[in-house]
Amino acid sequence: MSNTMLTEVKETPATHINEIFEKQKKHQYAIGNTTAKQRIAKLKKFHKAVMKYRPEIKEALYKDFRKHPSEVDLTEIYPVTSEIKHTKSHLREWMDKQSVKTPLALMGSSSYIHQEAKGVVLIIAPWNFPINLTFVPLISAIAAGNTVMIKPSEMTPNASAVMQMIIDEVFDPSEVALVQGGIDTSKALLDLPFNHIFFTGSPQIGKIVMSAAAKNLTSVTLELGGKSPTIIDETANVELAAKRTAWGKFVNNGQICIAPDYIFVHESKKDTFIKAVTENLKAFYTEDAAKQESYSRIVNRKHFDRVASLIEDAVAQGAKIEVGGNTNSDENYIAPTIMSNVPMDSKVMTEEIFGPVLPVHSYTDVDEVIKTINAREKPLALYIYSKSRKNTAHIMNNTRAGGSCINHNGVHFYNTNLPFGGSNNSGIGKSGGYYGFQAFSNARGVLKQNVPNALELLMPPYNDFKQKLIDLTIKWF
Repeated sequence: MSNTMLTEVKETPATHINEIFEKQKKHQYAIGNTTAKQRIAKLKKFHKAVMKYRPEIKEALYKDFRKHPSEVDLTEIYPVTSEIKHTKSHLREWMDKQSVKTPLALMGSSSYIHQEAKGVVLIIAPWNFPINLTFVPLISAIAAGNTVMIKPSEMTPNASAVMQMIIDEVFDPSEVALVQGGIDTSKALLDLPFNHIFFTGSPQIGKIVMSAAAKNLTSVTLELGGKSPTIIDETANVELAAKRTAWGKFVNNGQICIAPDYIFVHESKKDTFIKAVTENLKAFYTEDAAKQESYSRIVNRKHFDRVASLIEDAVAQGAKIEVGGNTNSDENYIAPTIMSNVPMDSKVMTEEIFGPVLPVHSYTDVDEVIKTINAREKPLALYIYSKSRKNTAHIMNNTRAGGSCINHNGVHFYNTNLPFGGSNNSGIGKSGGYYGFQAFSNARGVLKQNVPNALELLMPPYNDFKQKLIDLTIKWF
């Protein structure tokens, strides 16, 4: 396998984008009226195509950033197949009308919630997990009965090419269409009045997407990022915390929105933790990760330069490289790097790292750690390693985050029963399983009047008798 691009991604003409949008707009009610059986059949067909193209997906991601085939299975294929299986199992239940109670004041009526498709939706996907983070929201959009336009990242053209083949084979463009391109294509898409936009990417671009959506009062789900902290207290199993952190941080070369971004470890455990992480990195990637096939690369030179500059800036300000630090721009290679004594105002501590660099800080007072975390934007994830229920509860109750793991990191994403997403700067809305179905659905409240009720007696013209009835209603109902 070679680390070369398949082809240069060209912009999709705005006229072609508009044609697809109009076709989907006309077709949206036919798709919205499909049954659970019909939607499940589509998901089965989609599942079959993903498995058929599994070898091509692995080849594409190796070409895009040397991702190991086994890592592709674990982080790209499995989340998609797991999501399809979960959705197929529960879709009928999700689509069923949900009866709700009706207050006594509205006696004679019944009420229920009808889940309806939002309509024509747009999914803008990122490059770090291109298959996973394109197809998982697509599954939810299909389950909810929408027509869908997809814009994958231009930074992983090989993955986009394979996704194009899958989408073209499984769906008619009037239902699901994938369009490739860069900034111009994104602008053309964001000019259109979609009924919902699902975006995964950085907070900076998320603001642009939300601003564009506001012009059409389009609802949004924003899966963003930020700096996700990890707290390892004095009671934690440090060996286990180190192993799981080494995996969660350096898989996919650290290019993960929910990777542990920086560590706060109790002073009594700091040296043991750094040593244990170092040993695990050697076990995972050998003494020289550059020669280890299991260690992927930074996606391109631009991002390589950005991550390398974070290391340089921190070192210039007095940070100590405990492990790694070496780079090779010809391969977009940055060694697994652990740093200590990192200034809190350095770039590596103020910008999302999104690369294989792990700052480690020690602490003695957890409340000072909590203050530091809360002084920053709400993270997408916050991880706690502790054997103390009291310590865990104290941290959970006094911080805010999109999601959390206790004694692990990142794996909450794999649980299709949990909502996944951020809060404020780290995201808006939730995805995955039922929560993904909800994101692409409108919960339409319906009240059916079955027999006449007392409300008829309270209509104009008003008089003293009606006022007494109103007073009784307010008091008792």
